[in-house]
Amino acid sequence: MSLDAKIPQGPLAEKWSKHKFNLKLVNPSNKRKYDVIVVGTGLAGASAAASLAELGYNVKSFCFQDSPRRAHSIAAQGGINAAKNYQNDGDSVYRLFYDTIKGGDYRAREGNVYRLAEVSVNIIDQCVAQGVPFAREYGGLLDNRSFGGSQVSRTFYARGQTGQQLLLGAYSALNRQIHLGKVKMYTRTEMLDVVVIDGHAKGIVTRNLKTGEIETHAGHAVLLATGGYGNVFYLSTNAIGSNVTAAWRAHKRGAYFANPCYTQIHPTCIPVTGDHQSKLTLMSESLRNDGRVWAPKTVEVAEKLRKKEITAADVKEEDRDYFLERKYPSFGNLVPRDVASRNAKEMSDEGRGVGTTGLAVYLDFAEAIQRMGEDTVRAKYGNLFDMYLQITDENPYKQPMRIYPAVHYTMGGLWVDYNLSTNVPGLYAMGECNFSDHGANRLGASALMQGLSDGYFVIPYTLGDYLATIGPKKVDTSHPAFEQTKQDVIAYNNKLLALKGNKTVVEYHRELGHIMWEYCGMARTEEGLTKAKAMIKELKADFWKNAIVTGENEEVNAALERAGRVADFIELGELMVTDALNRRESCGGHFRLESQTEEGEALRDDENFAYVSAWEYTGDNQEEVLHKEELVFENVKLTQRSYK
Repeated sequence: MSLDAKIPQGPLAEKWSKHKFNLKLVNPSNKRKYDVIVVGTGLAGASAAASLAELGYNVKSFCFQDSPRRAHSIAAQGGINAAKNYQNDGDSVYRLFYDTIKGGDYRAREGNVYRLAEVSVNIIDQCVAQGVPFAREYGGLLDNRSFGGSQVSRTFYARGQTGQQLLLGAYSALNRQIHLGKVKMYTRTEMLDVVVIDGHAKGIVTRNLKTGEIETHAGHAVLLATGGYGNVFYLSTNAIGSNVTAAWRAHKRGAYFANPCYTQIHPTCIPVTGDHQSKLTLMSESLRNDGRVWAPKTVEVAEKLRKKEITAADVKEEDRDYFLERKYPSFGNLVPRDVASRNAKEMSDEGRGVGTTGLAVYLDFAEAIQRMGEDTVRAKYGNLFDMYLQITDENPYKQPMRIYPAVHYTMGGLWVDYNLSTNVPGLYAMGECNFSDHGANRLGASALMQGLSDGYFVIPYTLGDYLATIGPKKVDTSHPAFEQTKQDVIAYNNKLLALKGNKTVVEYHRELGHIMWEYCGMARTEEGLTKAKAMIKELKADFWKNAIVTGENEEVNAALERAGRVADFIELGELMVTDALNRRESCGGHFRLESQTEEGEALRDDENFAYVSAWEYTGDNQEEVLHKEELVFENVKLTQRSYK
């Protein structure tokens, strides 16, 4: 199948406007004849469900949490980008577009990224109208701060809880539609499969997590907004429940999975302390505005710090290496996440890491507190500092934070075209669930922007085009495909429940995470990836032989839920390694040690790899088929990224 991204013709700045005009419309009285399924209630899902219901569509909304507002978008801290240029510091829609393309190491579509930058200004207006309490500067305008990969201040924020406030705005809009009866909300309900009829997505199969009942739901279209798959690494900044199951089951029904190896490692996380941990905690990238990242200049000083013979305060200024400021004077501590992460790893690899494990560097606010005063720092970052204190029992006002890279965001996901449609008609993917707009590395504060862009300002237009094409003929669950897909799900769940081995599912998940982090994490090699692929195959075989899944289906059964998700993670892990092996270049978060510049930066191979890798599922234990969407650059010049 040829991959048609459906990028509109014409000048970059006119593509989206012209495309909207050319899309088919559904008149208001006909909208109520269509049923739309939205899976996920984060920023993308909640905004899409609310917007579509406001337009008049009948919406069914699903989440596995006990409330829509518990979606993982609530965990985003630092801010959301928009090209408002309130600071009058040189920002523009085109500069946001360029920074995003460059930040993604030229592995994203120009058309998608420009549209994202273009609608960013509308997102802020929408959220302010909803009452989102963005910070304001003395003149009353919304305040901005900087994030990595940019030399302007364009990030709007609500202290260190921007995601929570934005989600509350979308959640209130969703609740209004629930109250009006235009959205039917299904909480504690997990999607386990997609129903495909004559090549079109027409519904989903779910499991009621309170009763275990397997249910079917019909709709004219299915919209997935189910987040990323960072938990394939076991330890990540994601909520423990975050998983790939909805997207992966859609993949097994025909939807292509794109760029799965693109994983973002966030440089500003609280370091790992031991095998007892089930997740990691993020310290917002916004902290790098005022915090200075450093490591000891010598191994000898680092060893004394690790042995607690001295404290950070005892290290003289001349013995500190502010390595990001030294290596990247133009951007300093605000280089993109992939660059900052690799440099922190380099410090630890050289033996200059701090903390008991040596897997950490310092993020120091002493200079900022001296310059601005503790009260000002507390006003900007107080809740983040409090969180760090509660987790580590260390006071960041008195001593530097210890930080180290950890898995955060995934730039891969279901392949979608300009309309956010997968290659399966009627099946759409939004937000982190799709591969879309970030290329091989996501700039900070762009995830919230993309989720709300997709939900508020893209899908309401593009979905209507599809629905107008197929017409409002009623879809219901009496079609044999619904019963067949339901039986497939029941059989799969029974297969999991039949596992009565001696190893818990969590043990398998932890083993998978170790393999992925070691061989498909911050640095990757041909040898390591080949080894990882064989190890994952062995792990998968052992899982289906020796795992133990307790309980029954017809009850609350967290063990069954976890087993299905881990089984999907194992299969995804194998595809991620396959994709990383195929891409013999370094770009953004995908760093092949065989492909780097003399200065240790990512070295792309534009001649051979300027494409989106879209993988087609061909059956259990079968190699997936690679399809390529060539990336065309008409407005930016492909250059070696430099933040010096």
